[in-house]
Amino acid sequence: MYLVTGGAGFIGSHICELLLKRGDRVRILDNFSSGKLSNISALVDQYAGRIEVIEADIRDRSAVQGAVERVTAVFHQAAIVSVQKSVEDPVETVSVNLEGTVKLLESAQKAGVKKVVFASSTAVYGDSEELPKTEDMAVQPVSPYAGSKYGVEVFANIFSTLYELPVISLRYFNVFGPRQDPTSDYAAVIPKFLSRMLAGKRPVIFGDGEQTRDFVFVEDVARANLLAADSSESGAVFNIASGQSHSLNNLVVVLNEVLGLDFQPVYESPRLGEVRRSLADISLAAQKLGYQPKVPLREGVARTGAWFRKTTEK
Repeated sequence: MYLVTGGAGFIGSHICELLLKRGDRVRILDNFSSGKLSNISALVDQYAGRIEVIEADIRDRSAVQGAVERVTAVFHQAAIVSVQKSVEDPVETVSVNLEGTVKLLESAQKAGVKKVVFASSTAVYGDSEELPKTEDMAVQPVSPYAGSKYGVEVFANIFSTLYELPVISLRYFNVFGPRQDPTSDYAAVIPKFLSRMLAGKRPVIFGDGEQTRDFVFVEDVARANLLAADSSESGAVFNIASGQSHSLNNLVVVLNEVLGLDFQPVYESPRLGEVRRSLADISLAAQKLGYQPKVPLREGVARTGAWFRKTTEK
């Protein structure tokens, strides 16, 4: 049995799908504050008997204690993921992201869980312009959200060494793919561009469009989670990305080609605090976990576009 916290969310639901496809049993813990039943309804129907859903908050100690019973490994995706929301309410962000996670780690350790895989973020690197990002770089969190993620990484190491609960932290870069809500606080630029272009509107770029991002398809991120859970690593941190950077201008070109459209971007004033360039070094994950991204940008965009068109038609 595997527990996926935030399993009804964008990334969590893809982890659930991979686990179920390989024959595992899955338990989801989600309070549906941002997760959606529609993300997992097909899985619940298709894999009835091998999937169960617990609607509860990650801070609910009794619910968490029940959720980790008879669980081999935990994929911890549940979190407040909005940087802006964390700025507006840092106390709530720390309560959910840090306090909630420590409660989960304590319960997992007491229940005899073999491994916890935690969803961290590239945000821990802050505004450093050094590229590519490597796991041994100094972290510089500049928001309560980033601070909470790094705080969990610290506790992950403590639980790995002091309490002998193996925890791995995966620093996600710009994840995109089907089931990502273009209106959510966490939405990457790809679903935002896709939703506008499929609605007949020009994509909006803040700045000159030459800012770059390391886009990684959600299926690759889900696979990385399973590789981490199956590995012998403990207390380690890994970048999970594609290892390639693309400018937003180039992204619009790819979207137009894949969708058969011809939209020119609307350029607006740059947003304060936006990272100019992003690129991950993924060699450590390749070496230690056997991680290699399999879905290139163009294929990922095509699959995401097909999903958007299908859901829009509904």
